[in-house]
Amino acid sequence: MDLTVYSAAWCRDCREAKKFLAKHNIPYKEIDIETVPGAADEVLANVGRRAIPQFVLDGKWIQPYRPGYGFLYTEMAELFQVAK
Repeated sequence: MDLTVYSAAWCRDCREAKKFLAKHNIPYKEIDIETVPGAADEVLANVGRRAIPQFVLDGKWIQPYRPGYGFLYTEMAELFQVAK
């Protein structure tokens, strides 16, 4: 499994996503859209808007949160086959 997380330090949902991954010992590479040149543009090109966090799991872009609802614990637990 190859997981990349696009995030930013100021993003609350990003912190929740990384906490979830850490809790379940899911390894990932993090790309901070504020510090990595071109990262925000890459999110925009693949998602159609600058929405973070974004997971890229084995090349597939996944939005692990829903605006107004926050991090999608149940859906991500199912995706990674871990307990919520």
